Amino acid sequence: MRLLKFALCFILSITMSQITWAQGKDNPFKGENPWPEIRKKRLAELLPQAMIAAEIDAWAVVCRENNNDPIAPHVGGENAGGTAVFLFYLDGINVISKVFSPIGEATALSDLKIHDEVIPVGRTESAISAAAKYISDKNFNSIAVNSSKDNEMADGLSYTQRLAFEDALGEMSEKLVSSDGLIYEWLSIKLPEEVEIMRKAAQITADWQVEAYKQVVPGKSTDADIAKFLKNKIAEYGFKDGWHPDQNPNVNSGPDRGHSHATDKVILPGDVIQIDFGIKVHDMWVTDIQRFAYVLREGETTAPDSVQQYWENSKQGSRIALAAMKPGTTGFEVDKAQRDFMKEKGSEYVMWSTGHPVGFVAHDVGPNLGGAQLDEPRPSSLKELKEGMTFAFDGFYTWKLPDGNEKTMSVEEMAVVTADGAEYLIEPQEDLILIPAQGNSNVNN
Repeated sequence: MRLLKFALCFILSITMSQITWAQGKDNPFKGENPWPEIRKKRLAELLPQAMIAAEIDAWAVVCRENNNDPIAPHVGGENAGGTAVFLFYLDGINVISKVFSPIGEATALSDLKIHDEVIPVGRTESAISAAAKYISDKNFNSIAVNSSKDNEMADGLSYTQRLAFEDALGEMSEKLVSSDGLIYEWLSIKLPEEVEIMRKAAQITADWQVEAYKQVVPGKSTDADIAKFLKNKIAEYGFKDGWHPDQNPNVNSGPDRGHSHATDKVILPGDVIQIDFGIKVHDMWVTDIQRFAYVLREGETTAPDSVQQYWENSKQGSRIALAAMKPGTTGFEVDKAQRDFMKEKGSEYVMWSTGHPVGFVAHDVGPNLGGAQLDEPRPSSLKELKEGMTFAFDGFYTWKLPDGNEKTMSVEEMAVVTADGAEYLIEPQEDLILIPAQGNSNVNN
């Protein structure tokens, strides 16, 4: 028994050492989380711009325990216990922030030094009533609250909270408006230091996918095996999934499955493999990148001309989309630029948008790079791109398989909009990754 205990302790110590090494030696996200300081900067610099752009005088966010508003981490309300109201209002070109917090949490919240003032609310009092009284003494023309039919990030106010707030405000409740436009303007822009974090995370995401392809043994490995390899990487480094764990990563060596989980389909020579994968770092910023590979058949040293041409078309579509991305351009125009090229090259119809904002979540707030495939584009497709917006976007090409199903190349990269255009966050995939038919020792990078 003592020997068994010693062995278990030894194995545990080795495992913990491996995790510590992974989280230290080659992990750019070790050490202190930069989010608290970045959040302060976003509140001080980006929120005033967003409120002015959205023509909002004041914004009230109601936070609480267990069923919190999705915007809570962005305003410092992630640790709310009892109901608290975070109020922001414009004072010239600056924003003043006041929090009406239950007295039991007010001291700790004040210590964070995020807000101008934290006002303790007694245990028998209502934070909503206290905030409403303060608002009533101001001459605000518009008071935004998180109720929206279009943006889930701006829809965190519950029905009962809304009723309580309206009741406390009385006639002032007529000035309540949706925070939809404000949150759109605020969350869609990323600070330069956030872009750099996402750049490093994107490189890890891409590198791990290349490493995953090196594990493929044609005829034995399954899509699920490759997904498991990447899952283990996330756990080893202490990161989180970029989106729902059940569908991250999506590894697909067969016909298109759309947003899906990886299956037990065996990877075979002649397969085109897609990995759609994202990670979350510092529990805040996410990535969304795809890498493609081809499994060589016996005697092949390159992909067949047809597959190679599909790849070149997809890659060129990505370059065309990137060239169209610049401040003032709409998401619709970016999508149409690529779809015109797809049509020219004979691609089958693709229902997916060319791209989407990415950052705090995989499908973030901002312009949708789509709409050209629809009779009536979504309103978000008609929004203009702005400097500091970050996107994940695909170069598409779809063809028919012999069985009648479809296969799509969707080389997905990440980019940031700059002052006069856009740039990839990392070097894009230039060549199909080639997996030998007999093994994995010569997978190219």
